Amino acid sequence: MSKPSLFLKSQNMFFGEHFGGMFVPENLKDALLELAKAYENILPTPQFQNTFKDLCTHFIGRPTPLIFAKNASAILGNEIYLKFEGLANTGAHKINNALGQVLLAKMMGKTKAIAETGAGQHGLATASACAKLGLECHIYMGAKDVRRQRPNVFNMELLGAHVHAVEKGDQGLKDAVDEALRAWSEQVASTHYVLGSAVGPYPYPDLVRDLQSVIGKELKEQIKGYFEGLPDMLVACIGGGSNAMGFFSAFLEDWGCALYGIEGGGRGTNLGEHATRMRPGKKMAIAHGFQSIFIQDDQGNLAKTHSISAGLDYVGIGPQIAHLENIGRLHCLSARDEEALHALQFFAKHEGIIAALESSHALAGVLELSKSVKNKKIIAHVSGRGDKDIFITAKHAHPQRWLEFLEHETLELREKLNS
Repeated sequence: MSKPSLFLKSQNMFFGEHFGGMFVPENLKDALLELAKAYENILPTPQFQNTFKDLCTHFIGRPTPLIFAKNASAILGNEIYLKFEGLANTGAHKINNALGQVLLAKMMGKTKAIAETGAGQHGLATASACAKLGLECHIYMGAKDVRRQRPNVFNMELLGAHVHAVEKGDQGLKDAVDEALRAWSEQVASTHYVLGSAVGPYPYPDLVRDLQSVIGKELKEQIKGYFEGLPDMLVACIGGGSNAMGFFSAFLEDWGCALYGIEGGGRGTNLGEHATRMRPGKKMAIAHGFQSIFIQDDQGNLAKTHSISAGLDYVGIGPQIAHLENIGRLHCLSARDEEALHALQFFAKHEGIIAALESSHALAGVLELSKSVKNKKIIAHVSGRGDKDIFITAKHAHPQRWLEFLEHETLELREKLNS
């Protein structure tokens, strides 16, 4: 049976007939067309590619390892492998895209970068890239995420970035995107918007996927050192889709390898309790410059979302992800908050890896899939490490000890400030 073409790049700004586009005000259209021209004419050049490759090796620290999870494999009855982006500079996959976009912006003559961030990893990566390449950096982050991802905020500021806490709306990633786009519209001549996921208006979904495709290319070479042929399954978490598209990119035409995306199932099924877009009754909308699947209320308004992982707490999903699910190439599942926390602890205990909460959703997907399949080669994308989540995970894993630690630190700091 022949399979439909996947269009590894968007066609006329769309993936398939419905997903993608460039739905923006006139004051941003020229900036996006300028970026599209740079994507087509600068990104493929030897100057860009050689510089980016050198930075990937000597600044990011690529390639990141592929690890055979021997202990988890024995327990789960499958061959489990982990592609571990946590060893990349700044601790997650986000640096691949951020560094590439900041390099592109510098070659375009821009002097300032603006970015949105949820979990803080993209903001941290953008701040790091700007510090390395010499661009002024402004990060927009929902005030709710500023509070729950304080370690990343501190590090962004340490790297010289200006962090703007967005107090509007639900104070989450959607609101950070809105504010970042507003700020960009006021200074497009000197500024590049470093969008962190495979979402937004064209050319961002293509640009982000291409910069993150270094993950999938590495993986396809690395598996040759472990086994012949293809893995049976690839599993990645899905917020907007940058880690998933990078991870899946080299395998999209390999239909024998099943692709699984794990969304944030949150704490319940009511609106505002989850961030699961790809579910029965899913609805199309246009927001943040693109057309895709968004969580909406009965009146068609974008709904509030929840996930324990700030990076998955987004109301929409990337257009290429939506297209892949629509044609049956990608299977979307979800993991509840408690399932992600369990998976984090399981792989920490058995494999010595502390995954980010986002990545722990992918690991939860591996645990769930392993209940019904055996003797399969499964590769999970551990897109980041869990240092950033300590203020969330510690109070769940060891609440009393964490409380005692915070009380001691608070008392010590008060004494210092009052002396």
